[in-house]
Amino acid sequence: MTERPTSVAGRAKRFATDVAGLGIARAVGFVAPALLLIGVFLIFPALWTIYIGLTNYELTGPNAVAPQLVGIDNFVNALDDALFQNSLWLTALFVLGSAVIGQNILGFVLAWTLRKAKPGLRRTVESLVLLAWILPSTVVAFLWFAVLDRDGGTLNALLGSEGTAWLVEYPMLSLIVFNTWRGTAFSMLLYSSALAAVPPSQLETARVVGASGWQTVRDIVFPHIRGHVLTNTLLISLWTANDFSPFLLTAGGPNHASETLPVFIYRQALEGGQLGYASAISLLLLLANLVVAAVYLWLLRRKS
Repeated sequence: MTERPTSVAGRAKRFATDVAGLGIARAVGFVAPALLLIGVFLIFPALWTIYIGLTNYELTGPNAVAPQLVGIDNFVNALDDALFQNSLWLTALFVLGSAVIGQNILGFVLAWTLRKAKPGLRRTVESLVLLAWILPSTVVAFLWFAVLDRDGGTLNALLGSEGTAWLVEYPMLSLIVFNTWRGTAFSMLLYSSALAAVPPSQLETARVVGASGWQTVRDIVFPHIRGHVLTNTLLISLWTANDFSPFLLTAGGPNHASETLPVFIYRQALEGGQLGYASAISLLLLLANLVVAAVYLWLLRRKS
């Protein structure tokens, strides 16, 4: 018994509602686990943070049992808080110094220098740089304590400056150098891939006409990798702005001199017990990240 054409057409229409021809029900079934994970671990925490930021929720005490809605008071208080303003400035300095300038420039220099190096040397340098990136934060912090220690530190021994407490006297400089050293691997790998796409004929032409290294990078290389530069800068800026590693070295000290926003949020939430206030600051940090991302995406669209 043959099926009626109208029935066949109706079934085909139902299964043609998506590109793979699975049908809406099956397609939803395939993506449901991923949507569930996103909802549980991303959307719900974000909404919960927004809600807590509108309350006076505390870690202990009466406000931990029955928090009250305070509206935008937490946000207003944060903007008037000198410690928050200090943390915001230090975070901007940390991102600019260690990510936008440090990791970007050092990563490109390594990629540009190693592109013609011998395979053995290139693999060795890349392995050492990657090792700094993949080591656990606690291990890296312990190593840098040994380097920057006031008594018997490696850096003081090399410079002959015994007694210099780098993490106390120059906390932000120490953190910028530390984060540049640790995070350069990603920039190096990204730029190595980008440089491989630059036409060799153009590089050879620049060499023949006597262009300097800087002129070659400016006029030949950069126009080809501009999109990669913006993408890399966006990613490392966001990662650095939300990095908690500075706490392992300085804990925000001395006297809040290295208290970046993630460290400030941690201390307000867990040390001060002000979960509502800390959540409001977390939301402000999220909004700052979105603004930075929007600027970079706008620059990418202009480039394209």
